[in-house]
Amino acid sequence: MAKNSFLLHILLFFVVILSLFYGILSQYELEELTWLDDKDDEISMFHSQHSSMRKCDFTSGKWVFDQSYPLYDSSCPYLSTAVTCTKNGRPDSDYEKWRWKPHDCEIPRFNALEFLGRMRKKRIMLVGDSIMRNQWESLVCLIQSVIPMARKTVTYVGPTMAFHAMDFETTIEFCWAPFLVELKKGPENKRILHLDMIEENAKYWRGADVLVFDSAHWWTHSDKYSSWDLIMEGNSFYRNMNPMVAYEKGLMTWAKWIDLNLDPRKTRVFFRSMSPRHNRENGWKCFNQREPLEFFSHPHVPEPLLVLKEVLRGMSFPVSFQDITTMTALRRDGHPSVYSKFVSQTGKQHLGDYKSDCSHWCLPGVPDTWNEMLNVML
Repeated sequence: MAKNSFLLHILLFFVVILSLFYGILSQYELEELTWLDDKDDEISMFHSQHSSMRKCDFTSGKWVFDQSYPLYDSSCPYLSTAVTCTKNGRPDSDYEKWRWKPHDCEIPRFNALEFLGRMRKKRIMLVGDSIMRNQWESLVCLIQSVIPMARKTVTYVGPTMAFHAMDFETTIEFCWAPFLVELKKGPENKRILHLDMIEENAKYWRGADVLVFDSAHWWTHSDKYSSWDLIMEGNSFYRNMNPMVAYEKGLMTWAKWIDLNLDPRKTRVFFRSMSPRHNRENGWKCFNQREPLEFFSHPHVPEPLLVLKEVLRGMSFPVSFQDITTMTALRRDGHPSVYSKFVSQTGKQHLGDYKSDCSHWCLPGVPDTWNEMLNVML
């Protein structure tokens, strides 16, 4: 009680001093102090909302139909032909209008100007395979419409491409590195996957303010479509190695590089979980699907996801894990299927002649939700 009374007297003393101090301030300075107080209230409110979002389980929810979506259309000039499903002749468009609703919160609608304001003078880099390229195109299309044509451009350096929002001094980059570790050509043109080498890829990641990684699909290709001929670790070569053992070793090399080379006070790092494929039945499982699944009768956790979580747990660097696997697995309707290339009216009479892509995603579409979630996590 005596201690509390002493603190109360100290507080009253400072109140008196401050009141005398305010008496000699100009009206302008008083208004400045008032403005700061108002902003502090807004900041407190923002942090309160942010704190509640951090507690929300984004992985548990459902897809809800929302006529106010999509947030852009397939005329976005930064989209690859393979994902502009509407332009390619897909007859339905409802796949563009589903948004993810977690059970315990709402994911805010993406606001391009707000995002660019927070990312002013920052480098954002998405690193991984063609599914990450899918996500990069989505993010660029989500923001590009608020930027005048003369104030945006795309540049290419090595395995990277970068969208520049000049007035904000913001770049959104994609770096092609499907294994994260290095895949090189060896003798007899053999493809050699080096499980303990990464710098040739990682040199492009240095200096980024936000890094978003994914790597899984290329590790799980079947023998017929294997992405490498030999695996090398140290001075040893392997013709056969369990893909998940190789995946863990490659991730460990990535994790060590992150731990040793990045400062969490300067760089935010995210790892997005694998995007599920609906490739069974010879790649036709996603064909002609028009709406999401509501639930799974037998939920399945992919083995790469278990390996990834274990590696992330062992890191000293605080990597944020973005789990999109379960929510995305419900969206078998969101793939290009046969509409990864233009299908004419005549071609629609012979759709069996076309290859069905049940791995990538139509845009606008599912990756827009990943980016809305990423925006919240940022």
